[in-house]
Amino acid sequence: MSDRSPAALEPASCPLGCPRGEDVVLVGRDRLQGLPGEFPVVRCRVCGTLRTDPRPTASAIGFYYPDEYGPYRPAAAASSRPAWRARLARIVWAIFDMKAETIPPLAPGRMLEVGSASGRFLATMQRRGWTVEGIELSESAASQARREGFRVQTATIDAASPPDAPVDLVVGWMVLEHLPDPVSALARLRSWTRPGGMLALSVPNAGCYEFRMFGEHWYALHLPNHLWHPTRDSLRRVLDRGGWRLERVFFQRDLKNVIGSLGYWLRDRRIFSAAARWLAEYPEHEDRFRLLYFLLFPFARVLALVGQTGRMTVWARRLD
Repeated sequence: MSDRSPAALEPASCPLGCPRGEDVVLVGRDRLQGLPGEFPVVRCRVCGTLRTDPRPTASAIGFYYPDEYGPYRPAAAASSRPAWRARLARIVWAIFDMKAETIPPLAPGRMLEVGSASGRFLATMQRRGWTVEGIELSESAASQARREGFRVQTATIDAASPPDAPVDLVVGWMVLEHLPDPVSALARLRSWTRPGGMLALSVPNAGCYEFRMFGEHWYALHLPNHLWHPTRDSLRRVLDRGGWRLERVFFQRDLKNVIGSLGYWLRDRRIFSAAARWLAEYPEHEDRFRLLYFLLFPFARVLALVGQTGRMTVWARRLD
């Protein structure tokens, strides 16, 4: 879309197919990019799953994914790092691991990444010996990955062609919450995996204290791009309905959502403007502020132990 008008909206049903009946939890807006529109988050009265309702239509959702959308920005090629820096980074993150991109302990095989953006994780896994390919909705991001030599389709999961051969592992980092029908998407991904294949996903954790504390200012709410808002329980149910058995849950040792949420809260109150801007931008530019991550790590670790950080990574196995 060339103008800044709000995108067309449509009613949204519960991802688990429950009958209509919901309560409004909050009304939020696009805080990441400042695009117009207001979007209610509702709770299903039957199963308790949170969703954005109404939500942008399939033909209009692209308005909220402009080319400058954060995940689409090109990542610096990891191969350009000196070898010593790459080794040092691995040692540091082995100690201060936030569990953001954790995969099951599998021997290298075939991997599909859903929402592969410009190919950063594909490059990481290829270096580890995996045969990789991706699916990406943004043509500009997919083109960047293809220029690096990766096979990446520009398509939705429903429209994508199956991989040439069944894959051993499907990954998706902060993707499932963007899908209008996560159950059907998971079922299709299951059909592309070999028997016993694995799935690794990261999603926001709407069951954490951050969400209760910040409400519409919660950084991971990310309206209207996030079409539903998982908790551990609702994610387990969605995975099961899509043909996957939840095996492990890792609560990420990271407080970036708290920092960004505080920035949004201050910005709305028009106080400490410079600090508010810095805090709100931190989650998208955390590479510039690694020291803050390390300082907060002890607190994040404690909260992760009790399942109260705002992001989680899960492993699931294909149900056969």
